[in-house]
Amino acid sequence: MKTESRIQQEIVIWFRNNYCTKLKKTRCAIFSVPNERKNQKEMMSMIATGLMSGVSDLVVLLPGKVLFVEVKTESGKQQPKQIEFEKTVKYLGFDYFVVRSLDEFKLLIDGSNLDQ
Repeated sequence: MKTESRIQQEIVIWFRNNYCTKLKKTRCAIFSVPNERKNQKEMMSMIATGLMSGVSDLVVLLPGKVLFVEVKTESGKQQPKQIEFEKTVKYLGFDYFVVRSLDEFKLLIDGSNLDQ
């Protein structure tokens, strides 16, 4: 079984090298939100500069859309802070998705008519 990190890498590589480039959507963007630290001092510094527990793994910027994407393995479950963040995102009118593979992400991007 692939790790969340490996699935996320596949998603970012595909989006940047295929979706944006082949479809001439170079102004689209995908980026990660590194919200985990091992060192307590580093963690405190990151919290002071805006680190927020539960934020989605990826943010995808498309024309007129912002997608928040949480990456999980087949058996992975959202943590309570991630569920809180999802509720906030949806309350504010944005899209939030949990994906478990590159194929699920592709379906999300290709099949959802997101380029309005």
